[in-house]
Amino acid sequence: MELTYKILLHKDPEGGYMVTVPALPGCITQGENVDEAIAMAEEAIELYIDELRSRKEDIPDDSHTLEYSLHLKSA
Repeated sequence: MELTYKILLHKDPEGGYMVTVPALPGCITQGENVDEAIAMAEEAIELYIDELRSRKEDIPDDSHTLEYSLHLKSA
């Protein structure tokens, strides 16, 4: 089974990155740099999915989600 997840990396003013996974509420992790943050996100997602499977719950993913960023100029 192939699952797709959007992750959001938020730069921490004190250093490093916090990562959230919008499709998996409460799935949050962090890393010292982008590569570490992504690796930590993969691990957090796997653990989250394992927990959902153990509870026999549906496993959501972002395979049908279209993402687009809008850039607006303020007046």
